[in-house]
Amino acid sequence: MYRGYGGPVAAVDQPQATEKKEVLTGAFFWLTAFYFIYCGRPGDLVPVIDILPLAKITAVLTVLSLLLSIGRSSRRLRDLPKEGSYLLVIIILLFASALLSPVWKGGAFFKTLDFAKVFIVWVVTFLLVTSLRRLRRLIFLQSASVAVISLAAIVKGRSVPRLQDVIGGFYANPNDMAFAVVLSIPFCLAFLLTARNMARKFAWAIAIVVMCAALVLTASREGFIDLIVAGGVLLWQFGVKGKRPYLIVAAGLLCAALLLSAGHRLGVRFEGIFESGSTGEQDTAHESYEDRRELMIRAIAAIAEYPVLGVGAGNFVVYSGMWRDVHVSYLQIAADGGIPVMILYLLFFARGFTNLRVLSRKENLDDETILFVGALKSSLVGFAVGACFAPEAYQFFPYFTVCYTSVLCAMANERQLSSVVKIKRPSSITRDFAKAY
Repeated sequence: MYRGYGGPVAAVDQPQATEKKEVLTGAFFWLTAFYFIYCGRPGDLVPVIDILPLAKITAVLTVLSLLLSIGRSSRRLRDLPKEGSYLLVIIILLFASALLSPVWKGGAFFKTLDFAKVFIVWVVTFLLVTSLRRLRRLIFLQSASVAVISLAAIVKGRSVPRLQDVIGGFYANPNDMAFAVVLSIPFCLAFLLTARNMARKFAWAIAIVVMCAALVLTASREGFIDLIVAGGVLLWQFGVKGKRPYLIVAAGLLCAALLLSAGHRLGVRFEGIFESGSTGEQDTAHESYEDRRELMIRAIAAIAEYPVLGVGAGNFVVYSGMWRDVHVSYLQIAADGGIPVMILYLLFFARGFTNLRVLSRKENLDDETILFVGALKSSLVGFAVGACFAPEAYQFFPYFTVCYTSVLCAMANERQLSSVVKIKRPSSITRDFAKAY
């Protein structure tokens, strides 16, 4: 029997329970280490650390954690939900696409190999995160990391247009940074509302302000549109349905203040969508818009030419002849991996929304879980919208979000099963009576 959040512990003797706890604690430590390295990029903040291949080290140890967790977790590999199977098949097809790539087999293979880490992390997360406390810790690492990265980017990139290349990894691109901010802000608000003292509430409020400021400074048009849509869902969940109207007022004041103080470049880039202007910034924005439209046309052409296995992961950049990725994740994954991969990609994220719909119908959810369900819904909507404007098919954050929904759904089911078993379990008086007669 699983150990569901809030439910009774399975009937096991004490030594076994202690041993299982120790093994899972060690595996969970390396899992959190990977989340910290991937989300927080400490090597960019402390250059001395960058001499160590921390991402590779934690990835290897995460794989070992997976092996150590098999048979020791209350969940088994056979318990993986459909979305886990979809992700595995996506990676298998991407490897096949790499081996048969008409563009660059080696590049596609290593791109897929690097992306395959997300499946290992996904599986380990599902196996090990069996309590809301552990889930909160992982979500905290992601949210706090993005907040710290946003602050570091603002401080280090005071004179850098759009915070370009201020932080490494996927944060180097302003659009990618804005995307990460949008996906993480809902969790920050959930932590703010669940914080038990004013100091923590204030810290999370400052984190949200800093992240929004970083997004505005990136002047990312897609990021701003994404924030408006995802933020609208978030305010509906927490402000309207949660009966917290002050959140709507605070969000409006924050948005107005940031746009008035730092939104000039963002406004110029929006003007550049429709026409070139007298300023170089507007000309650049208009050229970017025209390039993206052309890349979409070439991505569709790539899908039509290689519909089954695509051109290989990351190879559309070469195939397009423009050395840029198409700024639509759905077209990106279809051009790289083919139509079957795109279908699985859509099914994978659709399962995230299905999990949230199932959770919303549960009657035994506590208030904290309900808040995180609302945050996850906003984050997933942010992904679905942002994926229409950005090449985020290989960024791990959206896959983490779906995993969080899978874990919450599993915990809710386990809690419900434990409650049923507890009700059906005979009392000691009944057992004594049965023995006597």
